[in-house]
This record gives sequence, C-alpha cells and structure tokens, in this order.
Amino acid sequence: MSTSDPAYRPGAALTPAVAAAPTEPFAVGRTRNPKTRRTVDLAPAQHRALDIWQREAADRLGVARVTGQEVLATLVDQLLNDPRLSAQITRTIQARR
Repeated sequence: MSTSDPAYRPGAALTPAVAAAPTEPFAVGRTRNPKTRRTVDLAPAQHRALDIWQREAADRLGVARVTGQEVLATLVDQLLNDPRLSAQITRTIQARR
C-alpha cells in the first residue's frame, strides 16, 4: 500500500486482502506405509532375463506370477542375513568397479 492510496492510514494494522484458504492437517514423520521405495535401473537384457526368470519361477511355484517386488525383497532379505552371500556380492561389486 503506498502513501498515495486513499486507504493508507499510517500506523494501521495490515490485514490480508483475501482470507487464508483452509488447509488440511498433515502428518510430519511417520506415514501410513512404513515401507520405503527403492528403484533399480536394469539394462534391457537384464530386464528381459528377469522377466523370463519370474515367469519360470511362477510356473515352478504353480502360481500366476512372481513379481519383481517379491524377487528383490527376497534377495535383500537373503543379502542381509547370509554372510557368505553378502561377501560374494561385495566381491562382485568390487570387481565391477
């Protein structure tokens, strides 16, 4: 508001021209889903090979499908719980660098 504005009153409290829009409360911290998403980039050949493996695993298990989520979550569980597998993965990563 400038001093040339007829509504200007020195010392008057400023009030918003538009009322604040109502807001929805939101949670800070934990969310409903305690899982965290990770993504992985695969070469096209790796992607195709994983798809084929999943279809073959589904056939062996007698189910309609085995998801990539199931495969990767199971691999992570095994990696974190099997010291020999962990060491093997570490060696493979080192060799690829």
